[in-house]
Amino acid sequence: MRIVVIGGSGHIGTYLVPRLVRAGHDVVAVSRGRRSSYTDDPAWREVEVVTADRAAEDRAGTFPDRVTALRPDAVVDLICFTPESATALVERLRGHTGHLLHCGSIWRWGPSRRAPMTEDDTTPPIGEYGTAKAAIARLLRDETATGGLATTALHPGHIVGPGWPPIGPLGNLDATVWHRLSAGQPVEIPGIGAEFLHHVHADDVAQAFEAAVTHRDAAAGREFAVVAPTALNVRGYADIAASWFGRTADLRPVTWDDFRGRTDPEHAEASWDHLVRSHCFGIATARTLLGYAPRYQPEDAILESVRWLVDNDRLDVAGPLTAP
Repeated sequence: MRIVVIGGSGHIGTYLVPRLVRAGHDVVAVSRGRRSSYTDDPAWREVEVVTADRAAEDRAGTFPDRVTALRPDAVVDLICFTPESATALVERLRGHTGHLLHCGSIWRWGPSRRAPMTEDDTTPPIGEYGTAKAAIARLLRDETATGGLATTALHPGHIVGPGWPPIGPLGNLDATVWHRLSAGQPVEIPGIGAEFLHHVHADDVAQAFEAAVTHRDAAAGREFAVVAPTALNVRGYADIAASWFGRTADLRPVTWDDFRGRTDPEHAEASWDHLVRSHCFGIATARTLLGYAPRYQPEDAILESVRWLVDNDRLDVAGPLTAP
């Protein structure tokens, strides 16, 4: 099968493209060409690489034609963020390709009301990003339901892996939390720390996309939450992270007002966005229909990322990792 992967050198594409090559597919990776993949893999030598600026070509109205001209049997779109971009691609691929797979986000669903959540038991999305991802998922579902292009939307949690920082225990990318945890210093947490964060290793997301390609009929017209088998709450995440440095987390609950007053506004907003949702998803749908079998628990995936950052002098910590 000839498969075009849009965003092929990003977090997911780094793992997905080699997986598809090893499965015997003819793979075309489309990216801006500004960076290589996050990990080396000899499979990339068998990949056709196309350089394109998705945002600029979407504005010019030329990107869907570029993708269609590559004659794909299936298209994996890892970098679509607006309904307008999705609509243009769907309308051009209709009748020319067999399957469009879209990378969404668990933020296409709103704050949790029970745990674990399922794809059919959710609340409406909140925020601009989640609302846009929900609109894309609906238009893809409707496209398939009305006899058009076969589509599938896969919604990863907080993607983690070696080469980039994970969403931390406070629900943001503030790296100072790692120094404080590694030093055994107090860490202020908003509220009581019971909110969930649901991570997933990038290779497990890639596994889900590969499975959806393989099981096209089962995946067509469906949405899937793609996350680790379990989720961590704030306290549990911090406790586990501190233990990687031989420390015990010293957590100090504070009000959200106090937390915002003592935290960079960008980081405070990110914490609110993550923790107000408190996402914890089940994966039964993906397990049953796709055979999804994630290899990583969230703490294992996060540790792999943190170890890479420490080993490459990308993270300021107070002491060495003691975790095996």
